[in-house]
Order: sequence, then structure tokens, then C-alpha cells
Amino acid sequence: MAYKTKDWRNSMRVTVDYNYMMSKSLGDKGITDTELRQIKDKAQEAFDYVAANRGRDDLYMGWTELPYNQEAIVNDIIATAKEVRKKFKYFVVLGIGGSALGPIMAFNALKHLHYNELPQKLRGGPKFYVEDNVDPVRMQALLDVIEPEKTCFNVISKSGATSETMTQFLIISDILQKKGVNLPDNMIFTTDASRGNLIKIDEKFGGKFKKYVLPDGVGGRFSELCPVGLLPAAVLGIDIKGMLAGAAYMDSLCSKPNIAKNPALACAALQYISMKQGKNIHVLMPYSDNLKLMADWYCQLWAESLGKAVDYAGNTVNAGTTPVKSLGVTDQHSQVQLYIEGPFDKVITFISVGKYATPMPIAHGCEDIPDVGFLGGHTMQELIQAENKATAYALMRAGRMNYTINLPEVNAFTLGQLMFLLEMQTAYTGAMLNINTFNQPGVENGKKATFALLGKKGYEEKKAEIDSAPALDDKYIV
Repeated sequence: MAYKTKDWRNSMRVTVDYNYMMSKSLGDKGITDTELRQIKDKAQEAFDYVAANRGRDDLYMGWTELPYNQEAIVNDIIATAKEVRKKFKYFVVLGIGGSALGPIMAFNALKHLHYNELPQKLRGGPKFYVEDNVDPVRMQALLDVIEPEKTCFNVISKSGATSETMTQFLIISDILQKKGVNLPDNMIFTTDASRGNLIKIDEKFGGKFKKYVLPDGVGGRFSELCPVGLLPAAVLGIDIKGMLAGAAYMDSLCSKPNIAKNPALACAALQYISMKQGKNIHVLMPYSDNLKLMADWYCQLWAESLGKAVDYAGNTVNAGTTPVKSLGVTDQHSQVQLYIEGPFDKVITFISVGKYATPMPIAHGCEDIPDVGFLGGHTMQELIQAENKATAYALMRAGRMNYTINLPEVNAFTLGQLMFLLEMQTAYTGAMLNINTFNQPGVENGKKATFALLGKKGYEEKKAEIDSAPALDDKYIV
């Protein structure tokens, strides 16, 4: 395969250009080389922390080894995916959080943007859907467009206690059983190796469900490169070995504790300095419709990892910056006005593409109308790239921090690089902030309150606490 040759890998290298973060471009609004040198030791400590704890399940850092330790699993996934593609008309992921955001992001990135509308002979596989919410209207809409008995459902929950996913499971399993379907024939579980409710359900069916393991040391938001994301990708015909090879390649590029030579460490250092300067909003703006949902995936990765109340020393720090999703060129017409002339509280990260899957020539015409005629003879690729470059330049001229992640093209190898780059950036930033990057106590508190409100056994005390909260005052309801 192409990614096995050194020259091809180097030609597909993802790079980071942070010129427009620096004082050389931004003047007194930019970061100086001195400021970068001042955090050299902190960056070194962050690098050392991540390097020393690679693969540790107890710290939820097993994701760092996913590019290297899954050969047998990947081969099994590819074989299973081949059978799913032959047997089923539809493939549906039942999950939430990273279990949903990862698969839909990779689908959007690497498949035709109107994949489900293509004729089957052009798709070459089942129609694909991800159910990532418990909006009842959404569930009914899914049921209106699939035939459940001709659908493979991938149920993803490590504990099997995720209320949203198990609600979906209960609804779908009831429909299938009423149609006389044996559940293991139409369901694949991605869950814990030996514990949890999906394992209990499997035992009731004599262990007949096909199962994949969500490893202990891999949290949901870091799970796209394990079976959580690899199985749906393989069913879609995506080169999952290429994705993992890309992640391994980026890992090699991040092997030095030097900001000037480690792209993820550079991004982390830039974000850390800008946070200390009061930049509390982080915009991710891909200039590619194929990477639109990368911003959704990244928002969870960044927000859940870095939004923490306390640091390791127990100090209240209320860490983190707010991630914002944006899309170039679309959001030049809805958000960029704010970015250029509004508060100096943002850092914009562009994702740029060197070569699109099609250049799409622009026809000549309307030569008598200069505002239109000048476009003829160019391509849409030229136009979107020019608008990307122009927006970054305009932000720089306005003294607004921005940097660009460059992908030579969008393919499985570069997507694997991009994911691993953003994961490593997040890990380094959390280490520099001295917080637990890999837990999510705020989310857990919300889950417990939901359990209590729905009367789950064992949450009576939480229910009483909620019931004893001050009554809502009518004067504040309009």
C-alpha cells in the first residue's frame, strides 16, 4: 500500500503553520520567541508526562498505543465488515458522545458527501446512519427510512449503562424481536471485555452476539481509532489500516520535546500562552465540507478534556477554553465579522487542504459583467483555497491570532494524522495546565441527576436532593 513507502508518507505529511500567531506577523498582539522560550520547561514537562504514561489504562492513556497494538483486531474487523456489507442493506450505530461523533466524522471525511443517496452499486455497501441522541422525532425518522430486519445495529457502550444508548437498544431490540429476528443476527456489541450490561445481555443469548472490546484505557472521546470507530469505518469500505498508519506517522513526528519540531507540542504551547493572555475561545474552521464534522468531534475532545474545575494540586482553576465549530467558506458570511472586529478573545485554527478530490472547473461566462466574469477559467478548488488564505491574512492584519493545519489531501492516512495530532495537542495542553485531561466529573454529575429523575434504583438520595431544591419562582418565567 502507498502509505508503506517513505516518500509517499512524506508527501502526505500534515503540517502546522503558526506564523500568524507570532509577533513577527501580529506585532504586540502576537506571541514572541521569548515567550515561547519562557515555557520551554513547562512544555518539556508536558512532553515527559505524556511519554512516561503512554499506554497506562489507569490514566486512560491507552489511546496512545492504538496505532500499534491492534493487528489481530483490525484483521477480524475487516473480515466482519466484509460479511456485513454482503448481508445488510443498512448499518446503524447506536451510541452517544465519542461513540457517535467519531464514526460520523470519519464517514463524512472519507466517503461521498451524499453517500446514502448514491445507487447501491456506487456505494458498494449498506446505507449508514448514526443515532447520537434520544430525540423521539429523530428515532421515528430513522425507522421511517430503514428496514430494521435488513439492518445491522452496532451498539456501542462500555458499561451498557449509558441511558441514551440503552434506550435506543431497547426500542430497536423490541422491534426486531416482534419481527421474529434473533437479535445476535442483527447486532454487534462494542463494549467492555468482560463486564457490563451488554455482556449480561449476551450471556442471556448464549454468547451469540459478535462483540468488540472498547479497551479499558481508552475514553470515549479518544476512541475513534479502536473498534468504536474502526468497525463502522471498515463497513463503509474505509482503509482503517491507513488511518492507523497515519496516526503512527504523526506519533513519530511528535517524538521530540521541542516546540519547533513537535507539531502537537507547538499547538499546545500556543494555546497555553494564548489562554494565559485571556483568549478563552478556540475556533476550529476547516475549509472542506469533508472535514465539517471534524469540528464536532474536536469540540468534545477539547471541551471534555480541558474543562476542569480543579488541578492536580486541588486548586480551583476552572480551566479550559470554549471550542467553537465553524466552516469555511460558509461561516465567513456568518462568524468572521465577529472574529475580525469583535473581542480579542479567540484563537482560530484553520484546517486547509492542498488538493481536493475534484478541482471543479468554473465555466466562462458573463464576461460583460466584471464582478462575475473574472471567475471563469478558475476552479472551485482555487476559489476556496484563495478564500482560506485571504481570511487568515485578514485576521492577521486585524491583530487576531490564527494558525493553520495543512493536509495535502483528505484520505485515510492524513485523517489518521489529523486525529492523532489533535489528541496529542489536547494531552500536552492538559499536562501544561496540570489537570486530569482524561476524566469527566461534570458529565457524570449530570448522568446521576438524570438517573434520579427517572427513578433509577440507588439514586433515591439524589432524587430527594433535586426535589428539595428551591421552587421555581413564577416571576422569573415570562
